Amino acid sequence: MYIIAVYDMEAQRTQKMLKLLRQYLTHVQNSVCEGELTKGELQTLKDEIETVVKPHESVILYELRDDNWLNRSIYGDDPMDDHQLI
Repeated sequence: MYIIAVYDMEAQRTQKMLKLLRQYLTHVQNSVCEGELTKGELQTLKDEIETVVKPHESVILYELRDDNWLNRSIYGDDPMDDHQLI
């Protein structure tokens, strides 16, 4: 399934969340990552997010179970292009 993750962390802790999310997803904008995950990978990610998030911080995961519901328009360079070359 396709996942979009957005997060709001204390300024000095944003790199910690970014590092975690980059293990699973592609960093596409400030505080936004996205990509394709299996159900198992998604559950592991959710478990790891819960151990990192502190009070007054948040992570929102948008789960698109069907590619038919995703319309992704890019203006300018697509950060996902770099990810596919790896």
